Formats: sequence, structure tokens, C-alpha cells
Amino acid sequence: MMLRFISLAVLCAALAGCQSTATPLSQAAAGPSGQARQDAGTTQLASAKQTESEVQTASVKRAAPGAAGFDDWLAGFRRHAAAEGISEATLARALDGVRYRPRVIELDRKQPEFSRQIWDYLDSAVSTSRVNNGRDKLAGHREAASRAASQYGVPAEVIISIWGIESSYGGYLGDFSTLESLATLAHDGRRQEFASAELLAALRIIQAGDIAPDDMKGSWAGAMGHTQFIPSSFLAYAKDGDGDGRRDIWTSIPDVLASTANYLAEAGWRSDEPWGVEVVLPQNFNFSLADASQRRSSQDWARLGVTASAGGELPGLESAAVIAPAGARGPAFLVGQNFRVILRYNNATSYALAVALLSDRIAGRPGISGDWPRDLKALSRHQVKELQQRLQARGFDVGTPDGIFGPNTGRGLREFQREQGLVPDGFATLDLLKRLQ
Repeated sequence: MMLRFISLAVLCAALAGCQSTATPLSQAAAGPSGQARQDAGTTQLASAKQTESEVQTASVKRAAPGAAGFDDWLAGFRRHAAAEGISEATLARALDGVRYRPRVIELDRKQPEFSRQIWDYLDSAVSTSRVNNGRDKLAGHREAASRAASQYGVPAEVIISIWGIESSYGGYLGDFSTLESLATLAHDGRRQEFASAELLAALRIIQAGDIAPDDMKGSWAGAMGHTQFIPSSFLAYAKDGDGDGRRDIWTSIPDVLASTANYLAEAGWRSDEPWGVEVVLPQNFNFSLADASQRRSSQDWARLGVTASAGGELPGLESAAVIAPAGARGPAFLVGQNFRVILRYNNATSYALAVALLSDRIAGRPGISGDWPRDLKALSRHQVKELQQRLQARGFDVGTPDGIFGPNTGRGLREFQREQGLVPDGFATLDLLKRLQ
């Protein structure tokens, strides 16, 4: 089963070429500020496999791009939606007056040139104010959070943490009409079939009576509510947490918490495991093993000299990986199944680590003890693309150079580092780019 959602981060950027092929469960369209997310390489967009619905909507006749052909496209889509069981009354309520939104296309095609280092992102994502606000929100909604945690087996602090990262606890839900955003993207966006399928799902939500068309608002990319579900994920995983007969992720916090917990549970959350732990690596550690694909039990990692930074035994994780998101000079973490579940919500290490660390802090556990290499500047998208091109030219396969640093680029960079007699941590720096130049 493939879960699909959209966390607040970019329902628009299907990661390609040098990027990972993993499919996020939820892929937000905008960050807590409502802007397209740039969190240390985070460009989410529900880049999921094409579904049957997407294939069906591909048959909707395409008009010329731009606003000029929008009305023709919308008329064709309405016929398709009617054939899929959407009533004429719902079509009239939802689509009469829907406009083409040029701003949505502008955001869809915008490719940020500059990224942030992971520590810069975490400084804001897990700030003292966000921790304190999270504790206040948990205290204020203790009954609903405890009920969701008990029913779905996901800790209340984790549910609250996702709420905080996705919308700053409801501080910004997005003010784009979901219907207009998805219609615009379906007509003229970069993932037209996907957006068309999501627009049809949005109509099903309206037809079911969960939300009125005018109240269905969210990010420019179609993500909705306090924890930013795309419409298809809403249909599959949203829950009525307050018992009023509607699934309302816009105004009902019990519904928000229950829906988010259900999503994580369906993604494979293990109630008997933590997300992971900060660790100390031995001096002779082989950084080729610091890769999400290199999974071992906690006991096996302990035999390799990996220890918990806070002392004591490593948590019992059946299938865990060591990650060092800032390379050999930064903190390292042992992460298990639940960390991978958070990645399904948003397929970016920076995001998953933010959710995990924020949940720890909300629960009263300490933050990171290791130091980040704050003297290192982030590479721009142009510089990452040049690094990829130069690695490719030297025979290190990184896929198609695209300026997005993903697992393929990391593997190629590790091979180059080994060739140079350097620690193969796969962390891109200006010094490494200069070596390649």
C-alpha cells in the first residue's frame, strides 16, 4: 500500500536525476511560513507513482498552456468529473467561478538557487519558542492528543511536533483556494495528471460534506489544513476525532490530531520503538556505513563501536541506520523504522530530524549534544549541479546533474573522497568542489 499525503513543503518538485527515488507519504506544499520549502534540500511534492486515477485523468483533453485555454480545459475536466460520479450540484458549487491563478504556476516553476544548511533549518524548526508553544498546545489539547496517541499508537509529542513543523501549530494554513490551485496546476503545471487526480479527490471531499468549497484553502500546491494533507490523503486517512460526523482538518484540532496519528500509524509506526538516538561514532568508523540504506540491529551497531551520546545502551531497534547529515564533523544519529515513517511524511532528512528532535524537546528530553560545523557554507543549486557534472565527468555515476543533492550524488561524492584519501562522508563542501575543479 502506498500512502500519499502532503506535508507543508512542496507538492511541486518531483525529485529527479540525482535525487532519491523514495516516495514520500505526505509531501507538503509549503513550509510553516507558507512558502515553498528550501530546508536543506527539501523540495517536497507528492512525487508518488502514477495511480489509476492519474491515468484516467490523463485522458482529459489538454488546452493550450496559460490562462487563455483554461476555460476549455475546465469544461473538459467537468465532463470527466461527472463521469466519475461527481454530481452536477457539487460541480456547480465547487467549480463555478474557479479562476486560473498565474501565481500558482510561478511558484510551481520556481527553483530556489540557495539552500540552507541543516543546522540553520533546525535552529528555526526546533527553536525555543516552538518547543514552548508545542508544550502549551499539548497541554491545551491533552485529552484529544492522548486519545489519538492511545488509538493509533503514535506518541502525542510526535503528533504535536508534526503540527508545529507543518503550520506552526495552525499559525499559517495557507490562503490559496485548493480548487483554484489544483485546477491551475492540472491545466498548466509540471505534474498535470497528478494535480488533476487531486482535484477530483477534492471534489469528492466537498461532495461528502466535509468542507464547503469556499473554506477549502491551503498552500499553493494543494496541501490543506493544520498538518497539510493533499486531497487524496484526506480521503484515505483523515479521521473524525471529535465525533461530529465530519473530518475537519481546518478547524477541529481533535480531527487534526487523529488524522495525523492515523496517517503515521498506516505508514508503519512502531509503538514499541523510539525514532532513534544521537550517537557517538568510533574514531575508525567507516563512513560508507553512514547511509540510510545500511541497516543493522542496535546490537550490531554497538559491536561496531557506536555508542549513545548520552551514555547507556542503544535503544532496541531492529533495523537501524547511522546517518551523519553534516558529515564527519557533525552529530550522528542512529535511526529506525519510525524515523523512516516520518520521512514518508516528507522525504527530507532535515524535516524528519526536525520532527524527531522537536518531539523529544516537547517531551522534556534534551536536544543535540554534538556541534554542527557552522563554518561551512551551503552550496548553491548551481554549485551542486557543477559538482555533479564534474563527478560525472570523472566517472562517478550520479545520474543526471540537476542541482539537487540526493543519495546518488552522495554515493558518487563518497567514491571521489575515497580516491582522494579523504573521509568518505558524502558531505558536499566548497573545498570538495574546488578539488573537482
